[in-house]
Amino acid sequence: MSAPDIVVIGAGITGAAAALALSEAGATVEIVDRYGPAAMASGWTLAGVRQSGRNPSELPLARAAVALWRDLDRRLEADTGYRQDGNLRLARNAAEVETIRTLVASQRAAGLELSFVKDLAAVREIAPALSPAVLAASWCPTDGHADPAATVSAYLEAARRRGVRVSMDEQVLRLEASGGRIVEVVTDRRRRAAGAVLAAPGIFVNAILEPLGLSIPLRRPIVTVIRSAPCAPLLKPVLGVANADMAARQEISGRLRVTSGAETWNGALDEVDGRPVARPVIGKLRETIETVSAVLPAFAEAEVESVWGGVLDLTPDALPVIDRVPGYENLVVAAGFSGHGFGIGPVSGPLAADLALGREPSLTLDAFRFGRFTGLGDGQTELTLHG
Repeated sequence: MSAPDIVVIGAGITGAAAALALSEAGATVEIVDRYGPAAMASGWTLAGVRQSGRNPSELPLARAAVALWRDLDRRLEADTGYRQDGNLRLARNAAEVETIRTLVASQRAAGLELSFVKDLAAVREIAPALSPAVLAASWCPTDGHADPAATVSAYLEAARRRGVRVSMDEQVLRLEASGGRIVEVVTDRRRRAAGAVLAAPGIFVNAILEPLGLSIPLRRPIVTVIRSAPCAPLLKPVLGVANADMAARQEISGRLRVTSGAETWNGALDEVDGRPVARPVIGKLRETIETVSAVLPAFAEAEVESVWGGVLDLTPDALPVIDRVPGYENLVVAAGFSGHGFGIGPVSGPLAADLALGREPSLTLDAFRFGRFTGLGDGQTELTLHG
């Protein structure tokens, strides 16, 4: 087989959406992933599709993504499970009320349809199952959620129909460079020439970059995720909270999917049936159940079906890197999505594809440039987890 124009590393939503966009532009494309579709961040996520609570630099991507999500099932010829049922970001004490009030004011000024819900009675008109612990909330009716596995599978199948080769269970070991260009992708199975490389490997991005003398400053915290057995309908919107220590949504199946705040990860990643597994600690399970149940009491009575850990590729400013890699004219990286890359995947993937094709992206990517961390120090912005 002849060398593809572009090799995409990573079969999460960013890589899959990029591969489809590249193929639609006429490029020959191969996706390579060490595990399988949505095996890591894209599958671990709560899967919110959120504009509210975004950094101002990321908000244009989120708004553009929501416009695409509304038509994504038709475009991909598959059900992504997308529902535009809104997002409630809850306040549970006086300080959080002020945080939410400030958030609403700033994002309304940026043009987002977001309102301040001033008391429990008004919040319960949107989500009746919430407890008296909720004092107020922000409400974004144009936010929503989707099925992460179904969405990535839909992208990959659409890409396959356009001739994209999808190679799973194959680990990229290194990139070979010559004269400021990547000339070959070396995997645990073969050597593959490539005209360009688009790297979207999540937490493994520095394993790709470091042999080239580069890296992105990343922390890799873990989030505890709990999924219940199917329940009666309780919740239509996605729930978040002002300090990002929990989030929750109810899937179309009736299962509740909830997440904790971020904690230090010990770095242990097991493999079970060909899938990566990061294990949360038991104490964090108890804490997550208590935190979620304090605002959604029915969760305490739900049966636990599965538990997993989601590892984040967290940058110092909690924004992704979407840029050409300095010194390598045909290498693009799209990583560091910091736990909220799923919802913007239909936009961030094609934007990275534009860079790989040498085209001017349709949205500005200045805030996501590779070299922005120089001189930043060790400061970390606050994390928002879902979406």
